[in-house]
Amino acid sequence: MQSRATTVVSYLAELPPERKAALQAILKVIRKNIDPAFKEGMQYGMIAWFVPHKLYPAGYHCDPKQPLPFAGLASQKNYMSLYMGCLYTDGSELARLQKNWLATGKKLNMGKCCIRFKKLDELPLDVIGEAFARIKVDRFIADYELSKPQKAVKKK
Repeated sequence: MQSRATTVVSYLAELPPERKAALQAILKVIRKNIDPAFKEGMQYGMIAWFVPHKLYPAGYHCDPKQPLPFAGLASQKNYMSLYMGCLYTDGSELARLQKNWLATGKKLNMGKCCIRFKKLDELPLDVIGEAFARIKVDRFIADYELSKPQKAVKKK
C-alpha cells in the first residue's frame, strides 16, 4: 500500500521504529552523496529524488506533470526497497554497483530497479553512497534522453 504522506518527515513518522531507523540511515548516506541539483520529496507514495521541472521541463515521459524520477526509498509490506532506476540509463552504472556490492560479501536482492532488504545491515551503505555520488544530474538527463522510448511517428 502506498503512503499518502506528503512530506519525508510525515512518511518516516508512519513507520515502525526499526524501519524508520533503517530508512533514516539510508537517507543520511544519500543526502551526503547525491548531486544537490536533484530534489528530495515524495513521489509515487515514497521518498524520492528527482530532476525538478526547472532543469528538465519535459518531465517524466510516462507522466510529464511529474518531475523526472531518479531514485526512491520505500517501506513495503514485507521488506524495504531502494529504487535505483537511475542505474538503467547507463548499463555501466548497474554493472559497477553489482560488482562493488558483491565484493562486500553481502547478498544483493535486486529486481528490475528495486533493491529489496529487510534489515539495514544487509546493505553496504558505502557502495550505495558511491553509486549516488557518481551520477550527476546533467549526465542523468543526457542518458535518460538517449534511453527513453521514442514516440512513434504516424505515417500519412
